[in-house]
Amino acid sequence: MKLSSLTPAKGSIKTNFRRGRGQGSGGGGTATRGHKGAKSRSGYSSKRGFEGGQMPLQRRLPKFGFKNVNRIDYVGINLETIQKLVDTLKISEITNELLLKHGLASKTDVVKILGRGVLTSKVDIKVQAFTATAKKAIEANGGSATEVK
Repeated sequence: MKLSSLTPAKGSIKTNFRRGRGQGSGGGGTATRGHKGAKSRSGYSSKRGFEGGQMPLQRRLPKFGFKNVNRIDYVGINLETIQKLVDTLKISEITNELLLKHGLASKTDVVKILGRGVLTSKVDIKVQAFTATAKKAIEANGGSATEVK
């Protein structure tokens, strides 16, 4: 092995391609940007949804739907979930703080107790809303369903 015979590994050195440095370089003239138009110019950045002047898809399609600003999105918790919680924790009162602590609702959620499942324990529940069947099932076991704002 001689110092003069050392060469870098094949593929490890890449030659830089200098665009726009004359016709002899192979990338002169248009500097590999094609011919004319906005995309060939410096400072070009396309706008989202721009289709070259053609009417964009989001403007071709009609508007539809309606978003009610007064809608209240409830986080539903069923009686079966409440019963499971009561069985595991051996508690008799359920509040928003308890539901938050156990990951059933977040801090800003509006909670509604729903009637699916069977409730066998006496439990006092203090949340924002109840369905009629859930309220009936809670009170049938001697518990109380209190709506909190």
